[in-house]
Amino acid sequence: MTQLSVNINKIATLRNARGGDIPDLLKMAKDIQRFGAEGITVHPRPDERHVRYQDILDLKPLVNTEFNIEGYPDKKWLDLVLKVKPTQATLVPDSPDVITSNAGWDTIEYEGFLKEIISALKDAGIRTSIFIETNLKHIENAPKTGADRIELYTEAYADNYHKDQESAIEPYVEAAKLAGELDLGINAGHDLNLDNLKYFSQNIPNLQEVSIGHALIADALYFGLENTVQLYLRQLKP
Repeated sequence: MTQLSVNINKIATLRNARGGDIPDLLKMAKDIQRFGAEGITVHPRPDERHVRYQDILDLKPLVNTEFNIEGYPDKKWLDLVLKVKPTQATLVPDSPDVITSNAGWDTIEYEGFLKEIISALKDAGIRTSIFIETNLKHIENAPKTGADRIELYTEAYADNYHKDQESAIEPYVEAAKLAGELDLGINAGHDLNLDNLKYFSQNIPNLQEVSIGHALIADALYFGLENTVQLYLRQLKP
């Protein structure tokens, strides 16, 4: 079954709005795992508007499921990841000023850059994933970077889901099939929610993991955190 990794950035954003430690990011990470999620994702940014670098150091001993650190691989991010040694590092090509990730890697243009970063991560025993769109040429070139997995950027799917499910999912199915032929693992994330997740997970072959944050935390305001984690897990059942 596809694993659920919960991105806890929005919990940190809410805490940072008032200062202090309410909500308690560390406690909530432990609770999310206790409620059944198979992973915790964080995405530190240079201005620390979400999770802070110290948060990630504090989370390391508390995450007993998969720990996934996303981010743009500048020196500060890479040094942190090599120090923490999470289960997985997901490389995302976002500039410091973006509100949220909004593009995937061009693995042709940035092949050399990605290869150097991924080599350092793999030498440390860290599984690597690269955030990518459904451009088949970029997926075809992804193995040359050394990445273990790709994470499909699903905003376009989410935007078109209610207009035409079949056309929305089609490029992702093709991308996943190609990735499978290339022995790349498949993750996915961005704007997946309780409306569109089940259809996505049922149609994407060999989908190993989804990373969901904003929608899940927003749903938790209505349904409660434990119930919401369970609702998302049910969407991922075959």
